[in-house]
Amino acid sequence: MTIDGTGFPAPPALVEHARRFHAEGGTPATPRVAATVLLLRPAGTDFEVYVIRRVAAMTFGGVYAFPGGGVDPSDSEAHLDWAGPDPTAWAGRLGVTPDAAQAVVCAAAREVFEESGVLLAGPDPDAVVGDVSGDDWEAARQDLEARRRGFAGLLAERQLTLRSDLLLPWSRWITPEFEPRRFDTYFFVALLPRGQRTRDVSGEADHTMWVRPADALARARAGELTMLPPTLVTLAEVAAAAAGDGAGGVAAVARASAARDAATPVTPRLHVPEGGTPHFTLV
Repeated sequence: MTIDGTGFPAPPALVEHARRFHAEGGTPATPRVAATVLLLRPAGTDFEVYVIRRVAAMTFGGVYAFPGGGVDPSDSEAHLDWAGPDPTAWAGRLGVTPDAAQAVVCAAAREVFEESGVLLAGPDPDAVVGDVSGDDWEAARQDLEARRRGFAGLLAERQLTLRSDLLLPWSRWITPEFEPRRFDTYFFVALLPRGQRTRDVSGEADHTMWVRPADALARARAGELTMLPPTLVTLAEVAAAAAGDGAGGVAAVARASAARDAATPVTPRLHVPEGGTPHFTLV
C-alpha cells in the first residue's frame, strides 16, 4: 500500500534526523523490543480501530499510532495465570525464545491497559473481566503506569488470568537506523472486550479516537492526520483483510491473522532524492 506513486511521505523532522545522522557518521542505536495493539470494534458492517496521538514532546510526537510501548523487565519476570497459547507456542509465531515471547505478550496486554484502559484478562480462561473504568481500577492502572506495581501482581491480586488468546499476532517492524530511539515492535490485533470501553487516560497522548481504517487512510492522504509507515501499512492491511473476506468485519481480520508472518521484521527506508520529495519505502 502506498500513499502516492513514490512511497510514503516523510515528515520533515524525520528527514532532519536522517540528514544529521548521516552527516555525523552516526552509529545505529540498538532497537528496544516493544509491542503495540490494534483495538478493533464493530461499526455496522465495517469496523473501527482505536488510535492515539502522541504528545509533541515525545518521540514520534504529533503522530497518530496504536496503544503500545516498550517491553519492561517485569514483563519477562512475571509469573502469572495464563490462558491461550503458551509461551513456547508464541515463540514460534514471533520468532523468539519462549521467555522473550512471554515478555512481548505481557507487554502488549499491559500497554493496552495503561494507554487505553482496556484489560485483556478474565476470572478464568473462558471469560473476560467487564467494566474496568471505576476509581479502584483507575488507581491500579496509574500505579502500573508509574511502575509502582507489576502487571502480574495486579492480575494475581484480582484473581485474573491473562487472556493471551485475545491477542492475535499481525506483524513486526523495526525503526530506521537514523532514529535516535529505535524499536523492534510486534503488532497485534484484539477485539474490544464486551462490557469494556476505551478511555483517554494516558499522559502520553493528547488526542484519541475510534476511526474506520479507510477513513484514517483517506485523512492521512489529505494531510489531516500524521502517521508513520507502520501505522499506514497496518491500517491498509486490516482493511484489505476484511474486504477480501466474504464475511468481512473484525472476524475476517481475526481469520487473516492466522496466516500472518509476525516474525520477519519490516524496516522503512528513507530516500531523499536531489530535488525530489523525501519518502519511505519498505525493506
